[in-house]
Amino acid sequence: MAKALLGYVGGSDPRLLAEMRRLQKRVQDLESELARIQDERDALSAAAQHQESLLDSIDIDVPQAEPALT
Repeated sequence: MAKALLGYVGGSDPRLLAEMRRLQKRVQDLESELARIQDERDALSAAAQHQESLLDSIDIDVPQAEPALT
């Protein structure tokens, strides 16, 4: 695996190492963004469920609309 990351032939090319570090940083950034979005989604889902339960707990009798007089 390490050989594949370093380019199999020859030693450690500084350009290759710099590119590998850049890609690793990008992966870390994307993983952080994914975790943030998942947390936000979970919070929104919990808020929506809470709102649904509040609406279900309100028991208001709304009278049926009467037809308009013509």
